[in-house]
Amino acid sequence: PMKIIVIGGGAAGFFSAITAAETYPTAIVTILERGQSLLGKVRISGGGRCNVTHACFVPRDLGKNYPRGEKALMSPFTRFAAQDTIDWFEQRGVELKEEDDGRMFPISDNSETIVECLMRAAMQAGVEILRGYRVEDIIVPEVVVDNVLANETTTATDDSQQFSIVTNQNVLKADKIIVATGSSTEIWKTLQNLGHTIVQPVPSLFTFNIKDKRIANLAGLSVPNATVHVQDTNLKAQGPLLITHWGLSGPGILKLSAWGARELFAKHYHFTIKINWTGHHTLDDVKNHLNAYKLEAPKKQITTPPQGFEAALNLPPQYLMPTRLWQRFIETVQIPTDTRWADVTKKHVQALAEQLAQGIFEVKGKSTFKEEFVTAGGVQLNEVNFKTFESKIVPNLYFAGEVLDIDAITGGFNFQAAWTGGWIVGKEIGVE
Repeated sequence: PMKIIVIGGGAAGFFSAITAAETYPTAIVTILERGQSLLGKVRISGGGRCNVTHACFVPRDLGKNYPRGEKALMSPFTRFAAQDTIDWFEQRGVELKEEDDGRMFPISDNSETIVECLMRAAMQAGVEILRGYRVEDIIVPEVVVDNVLANETTTATDDSQQFSIVTNQNVLKADKIIVATGSSTEIWKTLQNLGHTIVQPVPSLFTFNIKDKRIANLAGLSVPNATVHVQDTNLKAQGPLLITHWGLSGPGILKLSAWGARELFAKHYHFTIKINWTGHHTLDDVKNHLNAYKLEAPKKQITTPPQGFEAALNLPPQYLMPTRLWQRFIETVQIPTDTRWADVTKKHVQALAEQLAQGIFEVKGKSTFKEEFVTAGGVQLNEVNFKTFESKIVPNLYFAGEVLDIDAITGGFNFQAAWTGGWIVGKEIGVE
């Protein structure tokens, strides 16, 4: 029987092992996991609720959420995408629900539901799981090496044509290998020795460290829609912003960190951002509204954010500026707190509008976003055949998940790439 070894017991590893074992019932499928715990990222994702996928059902639209990998995933997403993920889990007794922002979670709101489902599916499909197996080397069959040099391919059958996988426990043999190790530096080195190019890994999905009086001690406050632009670059993102103890986070910042992973790494995470706290409204829009509010509510104190600010800018009511943040802007532009709107000068209106529509903040460093670390980098995509996820350099070697130079913004997209890759590898691995 065909021997398939999956290196890595995470989302992509499990999905490819289950699919391969279900598709080729006679194959012997084994997962090697270097640690004792399996599916670690699945457990902690989404604050322990597991953000399984995103309710984005058009392959082309889905692809737009991948700063690296959009083109490569185009065709795979036509074969297995978000709806297929929903169906897959539903067929195995796990129902998913969609939240307002499109993220999808199990209705139990507990990642253990997903972990148990994957463990059960693996067991039922007859997948063998070996824990505490650290892969130290992969030795390619000589016949494959000769054929690669001669530009021929053969199918592996006898022992001499099998891979040898050197682990800390023993040496294992395999006809086919699926590498699903996420961002493992050791495995990347091994793959490099086999002839693969590894795109230098850099962090993606991180928050910005900012020390600034305007946001000091306001941790926990959020603005539902802001635009953030990294000065002197084309990097710009829109979305909710969250003030943290260290600076700024929230979907708007995380999007920026994903799209700018390489550029911001090159800047050593020291750069300037311009924030439009009103979303995409221009400085003139904001000035006009502040002036209109002066006429509407002349007797009100300046310390109260202008009511109707949202209505005038066509924003839904939840887009209210948090009062404490508004008051910081008042302090910053040095308007006395007992000023009434009627007494706000032209100069003050200008300064306030600038704070709201184009506030400048210095970023000095980054922090990991919760435990959901994601890495940009990995196996170079032009060395992989995305019809099968097989290496173009080493026949019978396949990849799934973050070991590839594919990563996404936050919201369930990184898992979707793992499910898609795992499913296609599992289906294609036995096709000769």
